Amino acid sequence: MDLNTVAEVRDAAALDRWRPGDAWLAGGTYLFSEPQPGVTRLLDLASFNWAPLTATDNGLEIAATCTVAELFGFEPPVRWPALQPLIQQCCHAFLASFKIWNVATVGGNLCNALPAGPMISLTAALDGVCTVLTVDGRTRLMPVTELVTGAGTIALAPGDLLRSVTLPGTALGGTTAFRQGSLNTHGRSAALLIGRRDPSGALVLTVTASTVRPVRLSFPTIPDAAMLRAAITATIPDDAYVDDVHGLPEWRRHLTLLFAEEIRRELA
Repeated sequence: MDLNTVAEVRDAAALDRWRPGDAWLAGGTYLFSEPQPGVTRLLDLASFNWAPLTATDNGLEIAATCTVAELFGFEPPVRWPALQPLIQQCCHAFLASFKIWNVATVGGNLCNALPAGPMISLTAALDGVCTVLTVDGRTRLMPVTELVTGAGTIALAPGDLLRSVTLPGTALGGTTAFRQGSLNTHGRSAALLIGRRDPSGALVLTVTASTVRPVRLSFPTIPDAAMLRAAITATIPDDAYVDDVHGLPEWRRHLTLLFAEEIRRELA
């Protein structure tokens, strides 16, 4: 896609101020995929040279500019045995070529806020907290579940920049279960659910793709089937399910309940 309204490309690290018409440029897989008539200047985030992944005793920080390929190849410390399989399952949910994997970024997937965004699924399921650099020079933190407010909408003001998302160590030591479904073998996710059982025995269930924004349910212990179904029904209203060419809301609701029960049984 030719962005014929763009008159300038700047290194973001050398930027004096953000102005209307600016767009942050990371991988560009979305930015260059369709017309952007309001964009007049691109601000290249590569000049920041952020470390893609930083593991500490407190958790894992994933830079917004970390590519899908870099995340897929990450080898976590042995204290997080379930992390690598879950990362790779979510990366495969992109159903994208290696060319996209080597360019598309974690931050771009989060900020696009598509219901089927698998980086949203991964980071929301692992209690991800976003670090946001605001246009007025402040830094603020917000959970991934609050960053994504709807299909294609996020809780950032114009000029705000997602710096990274941190997965706390307390969420990385548990056991996980993954379920994903779509209309076609290589289709966009219609429902993607991740369950996490912590060492304490608590269950965290995250629903994405079937809903317009990520939904997180937590239980102090493994619930029974009726309790789980009732919690999902009470938390997710019918109008929160996505309605598009990739699946009807009723079918997405059915998949959500089906996958949730499968996860419950697996983690029990």
